[in-house]
Order: sequence, then C-alpha cells, then structure tokens
Amino acid sequence: MKQYITFFVTIAAALVFAGCNKGTGAPDSRTITVQASIGSMTKVAYTGDKSAFAAGDNLALFAWTGDKTAIPATLVVNNVVNTLDGESGLWKPATQMLWDDMTTLHYFMAVAPARTVKSFTADPYTLDSSAEKYQESDLLIAVNDSGLKATDNPVGLTFDHAMAKLTVNLKFRNQWTEGNPPSQKEITEALIESVEATAKDHATIDYIHKAVTATGEWALVAMNKVENASWTTLMVPQEGFRTLTISLGGNDEWLGGNGTYVFTHSADIPLVSGKVTTVNLIIGRDQITLDKTGISIVDWAEEATIDGKVIDPTQLLI
Repeated sequence: MKQYITFFVTIAAALVFAGCNKGTGAPDSRTITVQASIGSMTKVAYTGDKSAFAAGDNLALFAWTGDKTAIPATLVVNNVVNTLDGESGLWKPATQMLWDDMTTLHYFMAVAPARTVKSFTADPYTLDSSAEKYQESDLLIAVNDSGLKATDNPVGLTFDHAMAKLTVNLKFRNQWTEGNPPSQKEITEALIESVEATAKDHATIDYIHKAVTATGEWALVAMNKVENASWTTLMVPQEGFRTLTISLGGNDEWLGGNGTYVFTHSADIPLVSGKVTTVNLIIGRDQITLDKTGISIVDWAEEATIDGKVIDPTQLLI
C-alpha cells in the first residue's frame, strides 16, 4: 500500500511541474497577438514621413464576435493597449488578450496612438495642430473584419489615416527685391510670422467605417513652420474650407513692412482622410494669388492632381 501512495504522489507532482512549465514556456494557444503596419500609407512627421511604426508606439485593440458590422457593448478585448517593443519587435499588451474560444469568428478594430474611445460610431475628437502634438494627432484606424479564429494568430492590422494633411507653400514676387543692391539676383523672401487655416477643428469618428465628420464652429487652425515659405499641419477632413491667413512679421519697412494677407479660394479646398492637400500661393506687396501650379491633393503614397487656376486676389489687410 505504501508503494502505491508513493507512486500517486510522484504522478501528481509531475503534473504540477508540467503545468508550471506550460505557464512559463510557449504562450497559450488562446492568446491573441497582433501584427500592425501602416500599409502603403505613411506616418506623418516633420523630418520626413515614416513607413512603419517605431519602438514605443502604441495602439488600443478591440475584438468582438457576432455581427462584424457593429461593435457591441460586450467585447472579447476591450481597449487593451499594445506597445511596440524595440528589442523583440513584438507588440506587447498591457494585459493578456484571449480568444473567446477556438472556433468562433472574431473581428478586430484598433486605434493608434491608443486613446479612450467613448463611442464606436460618434467618438468626439478635437484636433491639436501644435508641433508637440503632431504625432499624437495623426489618428490611425485599422479594422480587420475578415473573421478570424484562434488559429489565425497573429492578427493582421493595416492602419489608415483618419486626418487630412495640409501644406502651404509660398512664393514671393520680385517686388520684395526692390531696393536691394543691383547685384542681388534672387527674390527676397518676406518673413512669415504665421499661417492659419479657417476650418473646423472638432469631429466625431465612426471607427467601423473609418469615417470622420467635422463638427462645431469655424476656428483658426495654426499651421506649423517647416521653413519660412513652407507650412504644414494636420486637419479634420471636411467640406467648406476655403480661407488661409498669412501674417508677415519682422520685416524692415523698406521691404514692405508687415501685414496680413487673406486668401479665399473660389471653391472648396479639399481636405480628405489619408491625403495631403497642397496650396501654392504667390505673395506680392499688395496682393496674394494662387500659383500656376494651383492646388493638388495626393495620397501619402500615390500622387493624384487637381488642376488649380489663378483667381482674383483678396485685399491686403493692415
């Protein structure tokens, strides 16, 4: 009898040891892992667009079962923050994420950078166009509704830009060079103090459809200086945007002094999710006009052009 007791104790200990090894070895087959990319798009940056996520970037993951066209209140994964590890190159979740079971189809949505989502169909969003918040404001959304099972790890996530990007390039007429030494051949650039876009900076986000709806009142959205004659910012996608305000500052009086120029286009200037709109303007001493290259709208990867034309200049405001 004593030998049998010893045998059963040995088997029990072996099972416990095997269970411990499983917990510290390979991950549970029910563990959800992700693999994220920005696809053919790029991530905005002042020093050059990025084509991939960088170490330390994070995303918030949501997963559900049932109807793939609507995110329910009860979720399999609810706003779990995953951070890209620099050493392993893997996305590490703040808490373990598990498939509901091995056979049910699961659907996924993710937001980067991670944020608190108050509504899946009308989440309030406020644009911060400052340089310090530039990367944070580049809201990226991924939806994988192909229907995945636990054997489909890792979950592939391809992100698209929710915001639009606006770039304003300025040229100067030779009037700015008058009064300079005759030897000067290049046109002098007047010093630009600020560029502002009159547009809406609030929106609601429908994540499942990757749709952005501008809301609220018109505001002055401050653009960020890349160079004296080149300014950029993220913008809420919207219709009705037509007006830019360019303020000069720090110029000598002989150069024409300082003032504010307001450019209003005769039609809407497109602001579209995932696209870059470029407005090319020419500044003279007493007017601002659209350059012959006009207005273009391009993907962050693939170029397409909308022809622009010179329009009547707006008046100079002092």
